[in-house]
Amino acid sequence: MRLDKFLCETTELTRSLAKKALHREEVTVEGEVIKNPATQVDDSHDVRWLGERLERVGFRYLMMNKPLGVECTTRPGLYPTVLELIDLPKVERLHPVGRLDVDTTGLVLLTDDGKWSHRVTSPRAKCEKVYLATLAEPLEGEAASIAVENFAKGLWLDGEEEPTRPARLDILAPREARVAITEGKYHQVRRMFAAIGNHVEKLTRESIGPLVLDPELEPGECRMLRSDEIAAF
Repeated sequence: MRLDKFLCETTELTRSLAKKALHREEVTVEGEVIKNPATQVDDSHDVRWLGERLERVGFRYLMMNKPLGVECTTRPGLYPTVLELIDLPKVERLHPVGRLDVDTTGLVLLTDDGKWSHRVTSPRAKCEKVYLATLAEPLEGEAASIAVENFAKGLWLDGEEEPTRPARLDILAPREARVAITEGKYHQVRRMFAAIGNHVEKLTRESIGPLVLDPELEPGECRMLRSDEIAAF
């Protein structure tokens, strides 16, 4: 890896500032002042900036219990972003693995490992995502049975050129249902219920593939994934 890139990954320096630090002889490699930004280094080298040893942080993988009113984006907008809730160095390098609407709560995965993120979100993976929905209108009796069948067959949503993939709908109570989908169309779960004449008042994502939202996480809290959770994808 180029030395200037190494500096960018281990400090707050931009590429241009890293080159200036090198020019000012602030950087040493194995005790020797290095000014050439193209010098090749790796994690085994003793690289120091202003005397402090620099070490790269490995890929990071987190799960968050996203609260209401927070956006799954890395760019500031009308609402706070998930990154603003995370107290980690280089937090700007993390990205949400898929997204949740600002008015949907629950499980969000974040990482700086692009390949892992792709494995989770790739349409080929058909990763199942499970949501708990609170409905405006009760869904029971024959209407509930028809809804279960329609979700299983696939629903036509406004503006889409093909129906949704088969989805699993479990009626837990007249106004509470659990939905499992394997795709991520815009506002999909809400639009699916709208397609059968209902309205989602509250929506929470409970799981993504084998990863279930940690019940110990309060809204806005996150934790690192365990090695077995990372390896699940």
